[in-house]
Amino acid sequence: MNNEIKKINLTHSFIFFLFSNIFSIIIFKLNNFNISPLICLLLILTIGVSHGSLDHVKGKRLFNILNINKISIFYFSYILIAILVIIIWTIIPFISLMIFLLVASYHFGKEDTQFLINENSYFNQLLFFFKGLLIIIAPMFFHFEETVAIFKLLLVDNEIFYSTLEFIEVNKILPIAIILSSLSSIFLFLRKFEIKKFIVFFDYFSILVLNYYLAPLIAFTVYFCFLHSIRHSITLIYEIDKNDFKNGLKVFGQKALPLTVLTAIFCLIGLYLLNNNYDFDSSILKIIFIGLASLTFPHILLEYFLEKNEK
Repeated sequence: MNNEIKKINLTHSFIFFLFSNIFSIIIFKLNNFNISPLICLLLILTIGVSHGSLDHVKGKRLFNILNINKISIFYFSYILIAILVIIIWTIIPFISLMIFLLVASYHFGKEDTQFLINENSYFNQLLFFFKGLLIIIAPMFFHFEETVAIFKLLLVDNEIFYSTLEFIEVNKILPIAIILSSLSSIFLFLRKFEIKKFIVFFDYFSILVLNYYLAPLIAFTVYFCFLHSIRHSITLIYEIDKNDFKNGLKVFGQKALPLTVLTAIFCLIGLYLLNNNYDFDSSILKIIFIGLASLTFPHILLEYFLEKNEK
């Protein structure tokens, strides 16, 4: 099964690489063409969010392993963590943002790459982090002011924030981070070499191209929806039906639909409430990034406990 997933993901990465180049150049050439943040939100609420919409199934699997019969405890805990993340973000936004960026770097690097790596060493975990760091660093490297403006809209606007930005600029942190991320991709490619690992470089150059040509929000949306989410969904589909991909896709769609719709409804309600105090685009940015943070933490915790207990 692992070889089959590698083949599908290699094809997917190659197609995404071609798409990223063509799409980015077209948008770049159309100087007056602007993709609305609303379109980004809708893509994230459908394609993006759906890759985590089987968490209730994984929660049941985890509770079966732990011999816990009350699945309501899982739902309560999952929702509570998501709400706490939002509350903590409003109280200490800078610290919340920093933690989210670090956690997201590891999460993106691991989920985009772990199917290629059999060894679960600490060194590989570090490589995953630096590989995923590119998704966070690239928009700052190519569009520093626009990225900082997004951070400000996420309630991050204090003396520590500006001191950190100054430290990053003075000490050339962004170029160093790009180099470290590049080296991590090279290490992941060369360790126990096989041609299918060229996925790593397709992904690497796709992310650079997207962030070079496109605004940070658009580049992130394209990556999150069409690379990260689809790749994770492919793994889930294979877990559902190892022998029939089409049937696995059908079952995945049926199981993913309820939580995807529920998440979308809550986000749209949040957008309506935020729009009373902020302009429409600012409200969308808050929903996308703070909302993703609130979903990412319980999602990662679930993945961690499930992986640990299944072993």
